[in-house]
Order: sequence, then structure tokens, then C-alpha cells
Amino acid sequence: MTQRIPSSVGAQRFDVIIIGAGINGAGMARDAAMRGLKALVLDKGDIGGGTTSWSTRLIHGGLRYLEHGEVGLVRESLRERERLLHIAPHLVKPLPILIPIYTQGARKPWMLRAGMIAYDILSFDKSLDHHHTLTREETLRRAPGLNPVGLRGALLYYDAQVEYAERLALENALAAHVRGAVVITYARVDRFIVENRVVRGVEFTDLLDGGLYAARARVVVNVAGPWVDEVLQGLDYPLPRMVGGTKGSHLIVAAFPGAPRVALYIEAREDRRPFFIIPWNNTYLIGTTDSRYEGNLDRVEADAGEINYLIRETNRIIPEANLTHDSILFTYSGVRPLPFVEREAERKITRRHFVRDHAPAVGSLLSIVGGKLTTYRNLSEQAVDAVFKKLSRKAPAGVTAREPLPGAAVAGDFASFAERFKAQSPFAEQITARLLRIYGTRATEVQELAAEEPELREPVAPSTDLIGAEILFSFRREMAQTLCDCLIRRTMAGLEPTLGLDVVEGAARIAQKYLGWCALRTMQEVVAYRKYVERFRPRQLQVKLG
Repeated sequence: MTQRIPSSVGAQRFDVIIIGAGINGAGMARDAAMRGLKALVLDKGDIGGGTTSWSTRLIHGGLRYLEHGEVGLVRESLRERERLLHIAPHLVKPLPILIPIYTQGARKPWMLRAGMIAYDILSFDKSLDHHHTLTREETLRRAPGLNPVGLRGALLYYDAQVEYAERLALENALAAHVRGAVVITYARVDRFIVENRVVRGVEFTDLLDGGLYAARARVVVNVAGPWVDEVLQGLDYPLPRMVGGTKGSHLIVAAFPGAPRVALYIEAREDRRPFFIIPWNNTYLIGTTDSRYEGNLDRVEADAGEINYLIRETNRIIPEANLTHDSILFTYSGVRPLPFVEREAERKITRRHFVRDHAPAVGSLLSIVGGKLTTYRNLSEQAVDAVFKKLSRKAPAGVTAREPLPGAAVAGDFASFAERFKAQSPFAEQITARLLRIYGTRATEVQELAAEEPELREPVAPSTDLIGAEILFSFRREMAQTLCDCLIRRTMAGLEPTLGLDVVEGAARIAQKYLGWCALRTMQEVVAYRKYVERFRPRQLQVKLG
């Protein structure tokens, strides 16, 4: 990788500056670079370090959006799901989901079946199977832990899961970088450069090494997610509020009595909201909640009410689970960047995205509002089309729908590559499987790096399959700047049940030895990591503190 902030950044004239390196900003950067635009991406944190990391990690059509008449959104989402299954098969994988049908449910069986038929029709071009109707007996065979009282049967359908949404954002950023985009993390945009009410660029602060910078572009796009309005405060002209975020929290628990082998999509008894219980990363993900949020966007945490709600509803649907607070490995929460509306119920606020042009109040400035993980690629394409329009240039056809992401770029199909890699891998079976799951075809690059030193081929701690080469790979080739970036959003060790607290010191030692960290930086990185993961309420940390 080149230096983090090019010395020429102030002298260059970019076509577009993209503020935000979440999934939408990274997707925009990839699309823009692949269509020949000179793009600069700035984020005050890491790639995928905000809302992208806090989703339910589904690539889905949004079955419940049909209830609110958002047929167009569902069709868009199902089309994008199919595209992501093909351009990122190492990250996006089919997920069977079971919807139990109970006599006391608010949604009648005929409504659910009608919704499933519509779902199948709207995904007419899919590679996944159609839905199936299961009897009560068939349902209990598939999910024997379900509460049998009032159970009438179930519907089984297929969507997709992105186990590591962080890496989906990262691979978009890496693809953009390869095509010439400049991606700078830990760069906080402080204000806009405005001339005659037209935005000409931005001023930003380097949050890691200090220093103030200015960068100029013909168009600036604000893709800061929940922080969109905060970024717009860098204008001298007040604009109407655009984002009214809602908070979503999740619990991560180990396998429990009655835990299902497939994902469950269940109606909560307390408020009739649907929520998920999903096998994820060798644990179970339970969520999500949906409530208005006006707090600190930089540190969003699950509160006691949300935790108790998810525990109660899980124990109701799976009585033998008997989950308690002690069952929780960790939690995570985020804020959805939904359009601001004054009085609409949270669940009724649209999940569609909008590309807002601030002209004539302010020229050459766009903001992105709303959207969801599944539709990021299409949102990116539409936003780049809008940039070309602002540039008064004809937009070339986008190619991101068919061009594989870096971890899927291989001659032939990905499945064949995986079989070859397994057959030739020098690593233990579980390490080989881990490398494929996280890096896809780029696992060969990690393998090459590991060949440099025996120590790099070994796990960094007895409790993990994370090898030393992955630490170096994240910093040298994946734009990691901190140990948090490395463990939580590159190697994914930070999302294991221990939240990486068992590997942080070993990873820091590798970085100190091979990246030249001084003793002070090594200590500071470990301390900062432990401080960062406190927001997850990790059981491992609580046990140590107790």
C-alpha cells in the first residue's frame, strides 16, 4: 500500500470526494473508479467501521417490506442478492430461514403464504430454491426446540447471509484502490470549501498523526450514514435535517439447548415485530431491535431493555433455551441512517435510499440518505450516475454487477479454486477453512506471506486459528492502521466469542516484531483495543474484571 495520505493530495483535482467509507461509500468508490473517475474517499474512522458492522448481516429481499407495500424495494433487493451471490461467493452465501406459524400470531397463515408467493415471483431470476410449506411435524423435525404450543407448521425459504459485512466493505475499497481511488481512513472532514455557494472541496484533519489538509473536487458526496447531518454542519448554510436514525441491537450467544440448525424468523409476542435467531460465526446472532435514537453516534450500545426483550422472546419461542444475561458472549448495536420523519412508527420508515442534490441552496454537493446492506451496489451505481450528471459527462455503463470482488477473482469458479487450495494448503484443515472463508482467493497471498517465516504460519495464541501472517497482511495489503482495524475488520478474530481479547497481545507482538512498532505503540494499541471492545459488553472482559 502507498502512504496513508499522499503528499500531493492538496494539489490533485479529484472528480469526486466521497465522505464515508462504509459499505455505500466503499461501493461508490469502486463504481466511480471502475468508470474512470478520479475519486478520493475520506472517513473519520475505519473502512466499514460504522453502521456496516452493526447490521444483522443478511443479504435479503426484506420480506416484511411487502407488508408496507414497498414492492419496488423488495424486487431491487432480491435482484441485488442474486448479484452479490455471484460477485462475492466467498462472503455471501445462501441461508435457509424458517418462519414458524402459530395460531396466536398476528400474521395469518394465508398472509404469510401470499407473501412467500410474491417473494418467489419477485425473485424470478434467482438461483436459490423456492419456498416450501412444512407441516407441524416437519417443522419440529427441522427445529425440535420450537415451542410446540399453538404451532401449526412453518414456511421455509431462502435468502443469503454475509457473515463478515466488514470485509464486503473492505473488498469494495480494495477494488477501488487498485483502480486508482485514494482511500484515507481516520480523516475527519471538518468543513467544506465553498466558493459562490458551490462546494469545491473539503478540509480534513488527520486523526492519527495530526495535521490539517485540504482536497478539491468538482463534486462532493456525503455518504456518512447516520453522520450525514453532522457532516453537513461543516457548511455555513443551514440545511433541513435529513437522517432520523433508529437503533438496532443484537445479542451473540453460544449454541444453547434447542438452538435451531437453520435461521428462524419469528414474530415477537410483545410488539409483533419480527426478529431473527441466526447461526453465525459458530455462535448464534439474535436481533434486532428498532427504536428512535438521538444519542452519541460514535458509541452505540445495547441497553438493558433491548437485551431483556431479546432474551425473553428467544426463551418464549425456544423454551429450553433458558437464556440469561450470563449466556451473552457479547452484544453490538448500530444506528440505521433512515430518512428523518417526525411521527412515523419506526418499523414503517422506508428502507429505500435517496440521492439528495443540495442545489440550488449549495452546488456540487450530494448526500445519500437511507439504504441497506443488500442494495449498496445499486445505490452506488445510482449515486455515481448522479455524479456524472453533475460533471456534465455521459456516464459509461456500470460493470460492478458482474465484476467479481477481489476475493472472488479467479479463473473458473470459486468452488473449484477452494478445492484446489484445500488440496495444496500447508496449513491444518481448520486454518485452511478459515483463510478461505475470510479472504477467498486472496488466501493464496496470505499463504505466500506466511512462507517468509515459520512463526508467521503459526497461530498467534493457543486458543485461535488466527496465524501471524494475517496480522501483517492486514497492515501491508488491506489498509489497516490500528490493531482494532486488524482484529475486528480484517482478520475477524475480534468477532470470535472472546472478541479477540485472547489474541490481542500475540497479534501486537507480531506487529511489533515485523512492522517495527516501538514498545510504547505496542502497549497503546493493546490498551486501545481493550477499551474499544468494552462497548460490546464482552463476557470475557467482565470475567477478567470480576
